[in-house]
Amino acid sequence: MKKGILFSVFLALVLSVVLIGCGNKEGNSENKESKIVNENYSNTTSGPLTINPKIPDIEVLDKGPNGEQAVSAKSLQLTEEEIQKIKDGKFTAAIVMHYSGTDYMNAAVGAMKDTFKKMGIKVVAVTDAQFKAEKQVNDIETVLAKNPDIMISVPVDSVSTAPAYKKVVEQGVKLVFMDGAAEGLVPGKDYISIVSGDNYGNGALAADIMAEKIGGKGKVGIIYHDVNFFVTKNRSDAFEARIKEKYPDIEIVAKGGITGPNKAEEVASAMLTRHPDIDGIFAPWDVPAEGVMSAARTAGREDLVVTTVDLGTNVAISIASDGIVKGLGAQLPYDQGVAQAILAGYAVLGKEAPAYVVSPAIKVTKDNVLDAWKLIYGVEAPSSVQDAIK
Repeated sequence: MKKGILFSVFLALVLSVVLIGCGNKEGNSENKESKIVNENYSNTTSGPLTINPKIPDIEVLDKGPNGEQAVSAKSLQLTEEEIQKIKDGKFTAAIVMHYSGTDYMNAAVGAMKDTFKKMGIKVVAVTDAQFKAEKQVNDIETVLAKNPDIMISVPVDSVSTAPAYKKVVEQGVKLVFMDGAAEGLVPGKDYISIVSGDNYGNGALAADIMAEKIGGKGKVGIIYHDVNFFVTKNRSDAFEARIKEKYPDIEIVAKGGITGPNKAEEVASAMLTRHPDIDGIFAPWDVPAEGVMSAARTAGREDLVVTTVDLGTNVAISIASDGIVKGLGAQLPYDQGVAQAILAGYAVLGKEAPAYVVSPAIKVTKDNVLDAWKLIYGVEAPSSVQDAIK
């Protein structure tokens, strides 16, 4: 094993790698992500390692970045014997994220850590690129000094980060991607697999909810993620396609791009000014949706309908209280984190892995928001969400 090489030289750099979440009002994700036991997994200390078997079998609409047919994360498994072989190898792993601090990211990273612990794999670094490609490149280069056996990562930008990921491959690190791969890397050769939610399915669900809440007719806008990021593009593309294909009486009157979640309020404000009669706006995930909510309140548009993807606390409160966000398509971040760790196990065992693995899209509205939270995060919804629904 590649352990301890040049440790003293790189110690200062390594310590800087373990970063806290940026811009997170709720505090450091490292302190939160594993403190609450996920009840969906609390009794799985022995036996084969899989994702939560209670996840419903729902048709997956997504395809991978190269057109790969998605395979359900429920098909992944490590046997007790395979887990023991992994433990005997004394492997190490690094988790190189695009950002941190949200409910989604806390659950995903917490799941990776929890699952790696069950597999006897030591996590040597967790990084947060703060949605900046140049920072992620630096993070990757710094993490490589730790000589990890495994890396799980989300590319901020698939093109500009690609040379750094090629260094990961050249160093012999087993690479598992979350949500999208770096450009030019080949599954099964350069990286093991990609794990994601059904982002196309989630975007389509958001469109269906939008159509239902505005009565099947009206004007809507789309806020999209204007960077080279595979999964968020899938969501907005799916929303637009579903509206055009299924709801002829709904007109898409505006589209605006954001390069980061904090830009959504500004874009939504401009959209509401130009189109004061707009009925609804789609946001690509929950944090930008919060910006749209703020813009709507400032404009006196409490009647605006917002739909999105990913169930965070603030959008859950809005859904529960009949607020501006009326519903969303949700991923299963904890289960996706478990799947990523399992695939890392496949890698070190030399076990064949599917190129693109997904968890199903979960429809969330006021009718099921509390049950959905329990399925997605494995714990009861926060009291703030439970109080909102009362």
